[in-house]
Amino acid sequence: MDDLRYPIGLYEPQPFSQRQKEKWLLDLRYMPDELETAILNLNEEQFNTPYREGGWTVTQVVHHVADSHMNAYIRFKLGLTEHNPVIKPYEEGEWAMLNDVQTVPVNLSLTLLHALHQRWVATVKDLSDAQWQRTVYHPGQQAQLSLWHLLGSYAWHGKHHVAHITSLRERRRW
Repeated sequence: MDDLRYPIGLYEPQPFSQRQKEKWLLDLRYMPDELETAILNLNEEQFNTPYREGGWTVTQVVHHVADSHMNAYIRFKLGLTEHNPVIKPYEEGEWAMLNDVQTVPVNLSLTLLHALHQRWVATVKDLSDAQWQRTVYHPGQQAQLSLWHLLGSYAWHGKHHVAHITSLRERRRW
């Protein structure tokens, strides 16, 4: 794909199926490992390199995935325990500029992601077909989103950001 913003393309919702569910759950389970592999042996200069002109640095991408997936985990828990709760959008671009992103080593976000994804997968792996249809309301998108939609979206999201890093490495021959 020529658009460096979307190296794996845009998220395309899929109809519910057991096969798709198993695939997305594996994507969720192994995303922290894939992200860790993507950044293996990078040096400080490489971590401070944007994945594209005007884009986030590798460091910002790693911390963003942790921020985003923490929000996702909470959104799932809200969706499982409340009737169509309103979820809280956040200014991800502003979060990427906060001090923790600038000063905390990425390995802390990776550690967080490993633990978070274990909890997240444990929470959702045995949901009934009906539970996947539970919804949350996203005021930024002005849309009701099913937990099924969110599963696919976040499975895509992890791969999307891993691809930002791996495609940068390929282009730079790192």
